[in-house]
Amino acid sequence: MLQVGLSLPHSPGGAAGGFPMAEPAEGNNTGTGQEVLGSSPVTIVITSEADTWDIDAASCLGCGQFVDWDRMPDPEQQAHIPRDILSKPPKELKKLAREGYWAASRALRAQVYHQLIQQVACRLVTPDALVYRDVASRLFGMPSVSSHPLPEFLEGCSMPTYCLNLEGVTALKKILICVGNLFPDITYSPILPSLVALLLHYSEDEAQCFENISRLIASNAPHTSYIDQSFLAHQASCMTFGDLANKHCPAAHKLIASTSENVFEVYSEWLSWLFHDLPFNYAIRVFDVYLLEGQKVLYRIALALLKQYRLSVTSAELEGTDIKADLQAFVQNIAEHVSVDKLLERAFGIRLFSRKEIWLLQMANRKALMERGITMVQSRQSFHLAVDMQNFSSSIVTAQEMRIVWSWIPERFSLFPPLLLFSTSEDGCSLQRFYTCCEGYEPTVLLIKTTEGEVCGAFLSSDWSERKKNGATSGFFGTGECFVFTVHPETERYEWVFIKKPELAKAVPRSRQRSPSPSPASLLGSSPDGRSTSSNHLTVPTPQRKGRLSPFLAIRHFLLPSKTASMFMSGSREGIVIGGGGGQALSLDASLLWGHTEHCETFDNPPLCQENFKVQLLEVWGFQNA
Repeated sequence: MLQVGLSLPHSPGGAAGGFPMAEPAEGNNTGTGQEVLGSSPVTIVITSEADTWDIDAASCLGCGQFVDWDRMPDPEQQAHIPRDILSKPPKELKKLAREGYWAASRALRAQVYHQLIQQVACRLVTPDALVYRDVASRLFGMPSVSSHPLPEFLEGCSMPTYCLNLEGVTALKKILICVGNLFPDITYSPILPSLVALLLHYSEDEAQCFENISRLIASNAPHTSYIDQSFLAHQASCMTFGDLANKHCPAAHKLIASTSENVFEVYSEWLSWLFHDLPFNYAIRVFDVYLLEGQKVLYRIALALLKQYRLSVTSAELEGTDIKADLQAFVQNIAEHVSVDKLLERAFGIRLFSRKEIWLLQMANRKALMERGITMVQSRQSFHLAVDMQNFSSSIVTAQEMRIVWSWIPERFSLFPPLLLFSTSEDGCSLQRFYTCCEGYEPTVLLIKTTEGEVCGAFLSSDWSERKKNGATSGFFGTGECFVFTVHPETERYEWVFIKKPELAKAVPRSRQRSPSPSPASLLGSSPDGRSTSSNHLTVPTPQRKGRLSPFLAIRHFLLPSKTASMFMSGSREGIVIGGGGGQALSLDASLLWGHTEHCETFDNPPLCQENFKVQLLEVWGFQNA
């Protein structure tokens, strides 16, 4: 039963307790809102703006009717629109969008938006403007005032209004209610209100705006997504951004990891930076390229913001600071630091993986979340602080140091707490015991403390049992997610060289990746007759063709100028080797007592400690339930 009233009470903090709507006039059999919605109303706290309004069933024509022009930053210059602009090929349209061509004309932007969205591949049955008018008339009926809540999927989400006037805010809420009706599968979508608000600036009426947002929601293009529609999808996107920040913004990532207890909680706001915190004239330029290039472009721009933030702050300034709030304030005041043109230029200078590879990473992150049972909205604190500061115990690193190492690990694994698999202090200095304890686990983290007090290690993406697949010969295996690192005296990570320098390789059909395997003896720098050989003469390894872990970083996807730059991990009865090509990042003998470190091509690392070292302690950590 809908309650009729002239206005809504002001909720604490100025928030709206519900959404007003018209009740059908007596005798009108169009049906009640409850019948259309099919669920009980839920009060949603969304916005601090007043919620008293009247519904006018007639829609005005012409873009701009929903805009409060007095609050707009700067009037857009009206420019001549070439007649053939909308017929240009996609590549040229991308270039024009990146350069801000749409900003020259409000009418042009409106035309381009509508045409681009009409070209989006979407599900066969997608609600259009006619469906909106029908559903809106049934929901909101004749002009009178009543109360109606916003959809449940907006619970806890903010609603930027981007200089919309009262009529625009009303239209925004009506469209969101109709979206909730016609897309019942949407359970969580914090980005949706911002996208609708931006589209309203360039829509002729509510119905056109609804049709356009519906096409973005219903997009079914392969490996392309515009709008996350569940908590699971949203969290997977946040984890994917964390993975990309880890790879492409190492300085910013290191700063955040060292000053924040929960790195993921900082990264979980990445979409809000773009479509909540950025000023309108920045956000609309992001929207320009987003319509043409999809979600991948959002990752680019958020990474560029993160890089710019790192340039603007120091570690000393962040001590005792809420870095999440500080980042938000930085983005809100981005105009003080970089122009929108320069920001986009830097964003498109970042070499990301392909759209398909990013999609694969998102799918891997979704799978990890599902394995942990994280599919519904819940406290992030409860599942993403994997390293328990109170209960973690290692003889080599502190809990805080392990948390930094954990922050470098791909997000889908760092969900899981560390599990000690092997320790020389408990299991003895035996390579066979090392293999026995570690086999069956992937990935793993190797930690080494030398007798000089230096601490280094490696993240190893593959199960050590992979070494058995080459028969009598030992080959390298693993993927490009492997990396080596130091903890003492300095904390630093060294990743696969092609992550830092992707221009050195290009995609190649997997059938072209073939190379012979090194012998067990050559792995450790000695020939079969016992004579020492130079590490510069390591035999080229056989890349393993394992696809279940990190397929987008498997070496079969790359044409490498030097295959010695893809030697990740190897094991034999003589010892283990991590990193190869021109040297070995880490090698340990069969006693696990003596080791060697030097520069190698795979990780482009310096020696991780003294070149020849004695092991004081060695630990291997796995991932609980991974």
